[in-house]
Amino acid sequence: MFLIAGLGNPDKKYEKTRHNIGFDTVDALAEKYNISITEKKHKALCGSGVIEGVKVILAKPQTYMNLSGNAVVKAAHFYKILPENIVVMHDDMDLPCGRLKAKLGGGSGGHNGIKSIDAAVSPNYNRIRIGVGHPAGSGNDVVNYVLGEFSKADKVLVEGNIELIAESIEVLLEKGIAEYSNRLGMLLRK
Repeated sequence: MFLIAGLGNPDKKYEKTRHNIGFDTVDALAEKYNISITEKKHKALCGSGVIEGVKVILAKPQTYMNLSGNAVVKAAHFYKILPENIVVMHDDMDLPCGRLKAKLGGGSGGHNGIKSIDAAVSPNYNRIRIGVGHPAGSGNDVVNYVLGEFSKADKVLVEGNIELIAESIEVLLEKGIAEYSNRLGMLLRK
């Protein structure tokens, strides 16, 4: 069994922002694999289902980004899911729009949601980093940027990446993160 968590903020005003790309990706998985994400438990909206023969729990933490670890650890403990079977999808400003990276473990890169999960669970879980680009400034510029919406051109790139993740996630579930990372690299080069 895998726990697949997409990071975001729960209020309606955050929908379609860069910071909510994880929620959008979980929604795409739910739609593709006919999984209803309506249960409110473990401080998250959750749904269970099967992706290519593998049982999964899809989760959208409702704790706000900075406390995402609270929801992820509760769901992981409840379902007895080890960190290596946790997949977290999140926005990454260090990657330009149109780029994806997948890896096991690593640092937070300054992402507060990832810091929270690292502290609550361990840093040794699978991460799918979805590039959202970086603003020119710092401080409030960064906050306004991640809480802002995509430009039309970037939205096309990001929607393509979400579709790519939904179409290829079974590789991660069946063959592991290294094979999945290789597959993403091949698909993105096409």
